[in-house]
Amino acid sequence: RQGRGQGTQVRRRGISALGCAILLCGLISACATTIEGTAVRAGGPAPADVPQLSESDLERVLIRASAVNGIMGARGMEVVASSEDLSDNSDVVSDRDCLGAIYGAEKLVYGGSDWIAIRDQAAQEPHAANPHWGEQRAALYPSAAKARNFVEESKAAWQQCAGKSVDIDNGDVHSTWDLGDFRAEEAKSGLILTQLTEQRHAGGWGCQHALTSVSNVVVEAWACSNSIQDEAAAIVGQMQKNAQ
Repeated sequence: RQGRGQGTQVRRRGISALGCAILLCGLISACATTIEGTAVRAGGPAPADVPQLSESDLERVLIRASAVNGIMGARGMEVVASSEDLSDNSDVVSDRDCLGAIYGAEKLVYGGSDWIAIRDQAAQEPHAANPHWGEQRAALYPSAAKARNFVEESKAAWQQCAGKSVDIDNGDVHSTWDLGDFRAEEAKSGLILTQLTEQRHAGGWGCQHALTSVSNVVVEAWACSNSIQDEAAAIVGQMQKNAQ
């Protein structure tokens, strides 16, 4: 398995905003159907009237590794990398229009959206055969309207990529990813996007990608394991609650 989430190094090279090395990861769903549905989030939605946040609030928006363990049914996951910047993987994907669906915190995706600051953090068990992997990020915007607009634009991109395959080739690793089941839910706290994607020949390893906003912050998460369900949606739901 290659590309996202599991392996002998801290993180996939040329894929994450963390700028670390490859972590093997596949994604679970081969489904290529666009579905409007209900994402499951831990603790229910955050209220829509959260006050505007500042850069100093971003750290508390991120959830603790212990909470990630609880959501993912894991033991021993810990923070293995963090970043305050974006990455650029536009040259390693076969379809740049799907860059925001297959990766997070990308310069090409966030560029021009007026983001101010970002916090990005990855967690896994600290050994090569880690059965779980997760990443969360919070991006600050000058207004709630700007944050919501980014989620709306992401919806269009993710939806058009459902059912497509994307090749990733960074010179060291080549892999093919099938972007599958896409959902967009309108909740009181705003629009919530989720998508499942499968890495071919990955042995059942799967990930869910989730994206939403709270006040003037965009929150995004990846959750990966061999039995993934709505864990990424649960992570962003908890991040919304942390923003209160």
